[in-house]
Amino acid sequence: MVRRKMEMSNRLHMQEMQGKRALVTASSQGLGKAVAAMLAARGAEVFICSRDADRIRLAAEEIERKTGRKPHHMAADVSDKEQIDRLIETAASAMGGIDILVNNTGGPPAGRFDDFSDDQWVAAHESLLLSVVRLVRCVLPFMKAQGSGSIVNIVSTSVKQPISGLILSNTYRAAVVGLAKTLAEELGPYGIRINNVAPGRIDTDRIRSLDAVQAEKLAVTAEDIRRRNESAIPLRRYGSPEEFAQAVVFLCSDAASYLTGVTLQADGGMVRSLL
Repeated sequence: MVRRKMEMSNRLHMQEMQGKRALVTASSQGLGKAVAAMLAARGAEVFICSRDADRIRLAAEEIERKTGRKPHHMAADVSDKEQIDRLIETAASAMGGIDILVNNTGGPPAGRFDDFSDDQWVAAHESLLLSVVRLVRCVLPFMKAQGSGSIVNIVSTSVKQPISGLILSNTYRAAVVGLAKTLAEELGPYGIRINNVAPGRIDTDRIRSLDAVQAEKLAVTAEDIRRRNESAIPLRRYGSPEEFAQAVVFLCSDAASYLTGVTLQADGGMVRSLL
């Protein structure tokens, strides 16, 4: 049922992103790939990347099969400044500019405060926060020159409600939201919007892995953990990557032209906070 609704929605909005040029990072799988595929399905020219050259090539081929539009692609590690510089230069050259930047990174390891060394904190800082700083810095000359742009950061519901056992994510995802809220004011006069989307329990390899870790700790099955989590979600199920991608593409689009500095939860009502 959900997939059928997604397909109907895509048909209704097939040209919504026509003429837009979008860069989606960490997009060989999971949420990033779903977002890239939906942008392509809606008519955007898309550039995708991940650290693994083979996986990003396969993702590009899969997106082409599904949408009829083949993304540009390259291998790039967004925790590395030089690779970010090269990525932006390559993407802007291939597409003739960048209208949309979707910042996505793989989730950091699960663990509590005593589990992590300084080196692991630094690695999380580079991957989750500095990657966003550097990517935004690199795309701004293109967006400022054209007087428009949309930046969307994929964060986590931990920015609304910290998640036990995910201290690295809790710390740095929140920092990204603080950055975005500040940049919304600074970039608004240039016609550039910046927003965040916070996924809840979306059915990806990352979430299944976290469920498995929790199951091992509690000596139960991963399916037990999933059922327990689903019972706490008002919609009583995990979301699909395609449902999450709908939220991201909305914020990227002109339909959200008066939204900036917003953090949108795509969580089936899981987080109970008022703001």
